Amino acid sequence: MGRHSSPRRPKWGFRSTALLLVVLLALVVGGWFALDTVSNRPTTASCAQATLAVAVTPDLAPIVQTAANRVNDACTQVQVSPRESNAVAEALIVSDGTPLPDVWLPESTLWLRRAHQKGAWNVELSGTPVASTPVVLAMTEDVAVGLGWPGNKPTWAQALEINPVGISDPSRDPSGLSTLLGIRAAATAVADPAAATTTSLRKLAQNTLPQTSDLYARLPGTNSPSAPLSVFPTPESTLLRHNASTTAFPLVATYADVPSLDFPYTVLPNASQAALPVAQRLLDELRKAESMTALGDAGFRGPDGTVLRDRSADGRTTIESKAPIPLPPTDDVDQLLNQWAGVNLSSRMQVLLDVSGSMAEPVAGTGLDRMAVTIKAAEVGIGLFRPTTKFGMWLFSTKLDGTKDYRELLPVLPVTEQLNTGALDKLRGVKAIKGGATGLYDSVLAAYKSGRENWEPGRINLVVVLTDGENEDPDGISRSQLLEELGKLQDPRRPLQLIGIGIGPDADLAELQAITTPTGGQAFVTPDPTKIGAIFYKALSGLLCQPPSCAG
Repeated sequence: MGRHSSPRRPKWGFRSTALLLVVLLALVVGGWFALDTVSNRPTTASCAQATLAVAVTPDLAPIVQTAANRVNDACTQVQVSPRESNAVAEALIVSDGTPLPDVWLPESTLWLRRAHQKGAWNVELSGTPVASTPVVLAMTEDVAVGLGWPGNKPTWAQALEINPVGISDPSRDPSGLSTLLGIRAAATAVADPAAATTTSLRKLAQNTLPQTSDLYARLPGTNSPSAPLSVFPTPESTLLRHNASTTAFPLVATYADVPSLDFPYTVLPNASQAALPVAQRLLDELRKAESMTALGDAGFRGPDGTVLRDRSADGRTTIESKAPIPLPPTDDVDQLLNQWAGVNLSSRMQVLLDVSGSMAEPVAGTGLDRMAVTIKAAEVGIGLFRPTTKFGMWLFSTKLDGTKDYRELLPVLPVTEQLNTGALDKLRGVKAIKGGATGLYDSVLAAYKSGRENWEPGRINLVVVLTDGENEDPDGISRSQLLEELGKLQDPRRPLQLIGIGIGPDADLAELQAITTPTGGQAFVTPDPTKIGAIFYKALSGLLCQPPSCAG
């Protein structure tokens, strides 16, 4: 038999051994690298969580959200909320328990001033601009051609001569404020600048709308029931987006040296220490090329006013650099807004309504009591207000809300919002309180303090008290104490008048005059409650039409 051969063993040479060593080394190194990578990756268990709440003007929100997505990781969460700047300012001022943002990015430094001015913070806020856009006067192409475009660039003076011209409410829209400043600057070249400014403001007051978007809704060809607007102020960025979205009624921009929108990135004083590094990271992202490209695509300019995207093919706007123009001092702005308020008949009014027992006294020949007659007069007064006017109402008697003699019936809101939320129904449901006395002094002081704390530029600020008697609260402050406190609250730069309207034979004119005079206000009394409507009309129409705006 032949011998079986044994199985052959593989022969390992030098190359085979070396290859095995390389493979083993790679596995070891790769294992250590993977272990090191996993051990250093942020996890919820190995890092402190940091959350940053950001409130941003809606036009900029998508860009900020994209930048926030690049910041977010397992340890960091940036929450971006698109919010109108005036709403954020109100939330900062009125502390209602709602969590405040850590970072605020409004469209203008004006809002930072407004929040500080109303006492939201005891330090003046400042921010880092992340973009800019000039405020321009937009006009339809047919209007622009009539003024010599494209061969000649129309001026603001030419554009403002066109009818009709609209404006956004300058007390709530920085674009409207920039327009007022441009009008005032143009008026300095004429013999009587004050009269020229007033004449221009009167014209604009005829078409005052709450915000810029409302102006675009009045363009020719829209479904607006009101007369179309051919000229109005707008941020350049909004105009560019409008032109990019439609071929119907594209708009031409005309420029002037007026304050720009500067989009200040602002870390608020309430931000936690853990949020501060995240806030800086987000700001850094907003300064990077990716964000600048997104800003340019959305029609914005850089913080220094340079164009971020080539728009030379569209001659409706300019590609020239427009260095941002800052706002003038706060007092200067307030003075101009006060002048605007007188022309525009726009006010902020806190009304105090007496609901003491005597308001249930019948009024002869009417079948109504004093309360019902007064409420009817108040309804007439509401009819005097422009849609942009704000008003609210407190009721007062004695011990109406615990130890307080007053309580809120209607919060201070624009007339249109009040009417849409059933304000008239609430007002008509008010009844006199049986046995209630008149807690006049405490209520007047509280309402006046509220009016001072919430004083708004761009409006005629008033506190109006409707009462049928004199103070009857022995537990409250005295008249001398009230007068002393009212004296302390006066600020000539921010006028706040107290208006007293007495109803019926028990109303005390001398008392109302005593408490209204320190505020520069007036007192009116009618022994006949049926005349309250005429008195109310006289008081409000005179106050809401102040010289020189109503002269002639």
